[in-house]
Amino acid sequence: MKTSLTAALLVVSSTTILSACTREKPPAEALRAVRTAEVRYDRAQETNRYFGSVQARYEVDQGFRVGGKVVTRKVDVGQKVRQGDVLATLDATDYKLAVEATQQQLVAAQAQARQAQSDRLRLEALKKDGSVSPSDDEKAQSNAQTTRAAAEGKARELELAKNRLDYTTLRASQDGVVTSVKFEVGQVVAEGLPIVSIAKEVEPEIVVNVPEDQLSVFKSSRYKAMLTSAPDQSFDVVLRELSPQAAAATRTFRARLKPATPRPLPLGASATLLVDRPTTEAAAAVIPASAITQNKGQPAVWVVRPAGTEPVGTVELLAVTVHTYRNDEALISGPPAGQLIVVAGVQKMAPGLRVALPEASPDNARNATTRVGSLVMTRELEASR
Repeated sequence: MKTSLTAALLVVSSTTILSACTREKPPAEALRAVRTAEVRYDRAQETNRYFGSVQARYEVDQGFRVGGKVVTRKVDVGQKVRQGDVLATLDATDYKLAVEATQQQLVAAQAQARQAQSDRLRLEALKKDGSVSPSDDEKAQSNAQTTRAAAEGKARELELAKNRLDYTTLRASQDGVVTSVKFEVGQVVAEGLPIVSIAKEVEPEIVVNVPEDQLSVFKSSRYKAMLTSAPDQSFDVVLRELSPQAAAATRTFRARLKPATPRPLPLGASATLLVDRPTTEAAAAVIPASAITQNKGQPAVWVVRPAGTEPVGTVELLAVTVHTYRNDEALISGPPAGQLIVVAGVQKMAPGLRVALPEASPDNARNATTRVGSLVMTRELEASR
């Protein structure tokens, strides 16, 4: 009886100890799921953006060739004109009076020239019988030549006066559209002052300003352009002209590019020029900029080392070389091709942290966590025994 009691006590004690050793552990925390991207190398292209406008290749600034008061204005901005159309007129009263005065002066000069020629002919007849001295004959010839030259000069002055009268009417020098008007009726304008701009619509161009430090690579790049009004419609353009001298104020070089295939473009519209050029001689990988972190002040990324065939892995910090940034992307080199890198939540990573890969479903992640927790529990039981 005493032996049976002792055995029972041993069984109870063993059960109690075993129960204490096998007490159920709280469920292990689920692995952190991460978003990853695969590193792929290719010949990287850097895209620079330049903002400019659509301008006409041929644009003429016109003004009156004489000064005066504007009495009529025939055009407005945006109006299409043809060569010879009247744009504006000046008050021509003074110029008409000048024409009339010059005409009268011409009549008087011609009368004097005829009189001098008659006198010379009479002296020429009298010279034969010696009634006129050679000196008087020379004076008559000189007077005839002088008055004839004066009459011809007045005739030229009359032509000039008529031309200046015609200049009081400003006409279009070419077909096109009016892009600028800088005068109003009643305004007194100076001779030669540009007051109207006319642009041809047949050859529109994209005009941008290129910074000095990008000039060398700009020439050998490929270009595309798009209008602000149609950002989803890009088209190829070719460089037609690049200014050899920088602007004094901005230190930039003006570039003019025309569509590779002729197409109409609205003059004055805003445009964006996309310039693609190779960034480096070596290939580079494009990754989201959010994947870049720092390690001792140097750029680095978190790489994921898969653990066997399970959709889990551990993260490690790997230094990279960042070639450049563009918008929300970074061009890097360093990690081997095919390596998985963490692209979101890099601030919460730590060396050796186990994570669930994106291809793992939540159930798989929990199952993997459960297997890890079970393994730890089994080892604790073995150690307790």
